[in-house]
Amino acid sequence: MKAIKVMAPGGLDRLALVDLADPGAPRAGEIRVRLQASSLNYHDYQVAARPGRVADGRIPMADGAGVVEAVGDGVTQYAVGDMVVSCFSPLWQDGPPRIGDFASVPGDGVDGYARAAVVSPQNWFTHAPKGYSAAQAATLTTAGLTAWRALVVEGAMKAGDTVLVLGSGGVSLFALQFAKAMGAHVIATSSSDEKLERFRNLGADHVINYRREPEWGQRAFELTGGIGVDHVVDIGGPATLPQSMAAARVGGHVSMIGTLTGGEGPIPTRVLLLKQIRIHGIIVGSRRHQIDMVQGIDAIALKPVIDRSFALEEIADSFRYEESGRHFGKICLEY
Repeated sequence: MKAIKVMAPGGLDRLALVDLADPGAPRAGEIRVRLQASSLNYHDYQVAARPGRVADGRIPMADGAGVVEAVGDGVTQYAVGDMVVSCFSPLWQDGPPRIGDFASVPGDGVDGYARAAVVSPQNWFTHAPKGYSAAQAATLTTAGLTAWRALVVEGAMKAGDTVLVLGSGGVSLFALQFAKAMGAHVIATSSSDEKLERFRNLGADHVINYRREPEWGQRAFELTGGIGVDHVVDIGGPATLPQSMAAARVGGHVSMIGTLTGGEGPIPTRVLLLKQIRIHGIIVGSRRHQIDMVQGIDAIALKPVIDRSFALEEIADSFRYEESGRHFGKICLEY
């Protein structure tokens, strides 16, 4: 079967299309999935582009979706023909987080889903939302679940809350969609007026061009009438956190879900103390969270925003497109 491997010394030019042995039939408690799609995340880009990030020969991509081809003895959750989607942290089934690294994450510590088929334990997947294509389902594993956990699980978002989202990547767009579907208000930021207009078309109540307004956190605070936003989904890290905190209300919630601007930086502790802000580190979520999210998506009939799809063998080009920053929404691989 066809697959992609990250070959030493790493980098997009070292993503190799290879032939692998067929994984065979599932054993007891396992399912065989004909994989049909994946979607790109910054984490996947780091795996593919940074030399030495993963073991030589690793199959990349944390997100995988496809159709169940066969089930092993004792499998009752799935039937042949079911559309399923992978879990980012397959060993985190339920309860509070217990894993603080990527050793068990597909596409990083173990082989991922840039391949034609996989045989795995049944609880490494969940059902996809009703009526979803494989590409739509593949957007949920990382981006969709990160937004869901940030706002619904940890943030306890409710109707009437205000949510600030940064940029036009997959997590931010899912956060906007979940927020609007649940009756919240959304403020969105981008450096592109074209993307800000697309945010408006998706329901954003206010938009801010952060290049023209470098104090965008204060601007977001003002847009709430001087109360502050209830939830911030921060993708940037140290360079954006001060502005995210400036935007937040007293007792507000900041979900730190990315480190696009680096891994370390100063924290305005006076603001943190005076506003009594909750800053919550988020690394996707559990299988239980994903099951709940799928049920929520079925209830609100949400459809993900997909910018463009590439073939499996075009994976390097898909990451270069991600590098360009031109996309609005998810970039997918379909195979």
